[in-house]
Amino acid sequence: MRAIVLDKIASVTRACGLKREVRLSDEIPCDEGVVVAVRVLHDKSTYNQLELPSGRMAQVKRGDVIAGALGHRQALFGYAGHLPETLAPGDTIHLLNLGGVLGICDSVNPDLGPPFSCEVLGTVLRFPFLGERVGEPARIGDGPLDLAAPIDARGVPVVALVGSCMNAGKTAAACALVRELTHAGLQVDGAKTTGVSLRRDVLAMEDAGARRTAIFTDLGVVATTEKNAAAVTRTLITRLTAAPAPDVLVVELGDGLLGAYGVDAILADAEVRAVLDAVVLAANDPVAAWGGTEILRRDYGIEPVAVTGPATDNLVGTRLIEARLGVPAVNARSDGERLAAVVREALARRAKVPPSSPVEVEER
Repeated sequence: MRAIVLDKIASVTRACGLKREVRLSDEIPCDEGVVVAVRVLHDKSTYNQLELPSGRMAQVKRGDVIAGALGHRQALFGYAGHLPETLAPGDTIHLLNLGGVLGICDSVNPDLGPPFSCEVLGTVLRFPFLGERVGEPARIGDGPLDLAAPIDARGVPVVALVGSCMNAGKTAAACALVRELTHAGLQVDGAKTTGVSLRRDVLAMEDAGARRTAIFTDLGVVATTEKNAAAVTRTLITRLTAAPAPDVLVVELGDGLLGAYGVDAILADAEVRAVLDAVVLAANDPVAAWGGTEILRRDYGIEPVAVTGPATDNLVGTRLIEARLGVPAVNARSDGERLAAVVREALARRAKVPPSSPVEVEER
């Protein structure tokens, strides 16, 4: 056991409450969520920041000593990487995302360049027993996720944002809904239930007015998979709808309908589908809007209440979508009020939330 001073602490380790000075062990269990200290081996001019526990982004430099967590990533427009089978001090590992996930890179996105290579220094230790010098590997969660976790939304209306892929406008739509529903006098909570650990999206929901937020990392999950995504969603919905319950819960399903983070497993879960009162599809183009709507209808029996995202950036896309799909096409960035009105009307049809008043609709 030896002491080391960290230059930067990644947000994925937030639950550990790490201080700058930590103790390290040479024994490294290669399990998801184990906290590891590494030294950055080179500089990068792109994708060169790290999200800190506060949510602030800090630039990473060669020589920085960083605490992150072991995990995997399967990003369509980012890095793909896996959890290593063995690790020892002196080995090389890669920084796979801005949240501080560490793994072995398998595939590089040419727009981002190679990921940071890092020298492994050791496992960060925690000391759970006061007065004892026996440490154990720090982990981002206290225990394993209950894969059979039940769900109870307690009658709270749940609005889900799904996308054709990552970077399709889900977070922008979630924030627009949080903002407009909050302005309408409703208490709104937010959650992100799939993806790879990064708090940026739920922090954006808080900036938009969300009273409380939660993300899968809060459950000790570094990156969701088909195996755990439904359980994560059931758990977070149950937690956020407990007293004091919100008036509306906005849930973002990260990544896309066809992806490796488990969105399909969530939508295939009958118990989860039963509490989704409105589903908004974010799509990059009209073909993606058509494909996403087709998947929702055919595979899950879900009728999206609206399509948003870059596909709706101008009238060309919105007219094509509405004519071909029969679904309202609303741009969240330019017309968040109308998107919220459409969602409220959908919730009202299920007797969950009063619809927008005629005056509100007319003003929009």
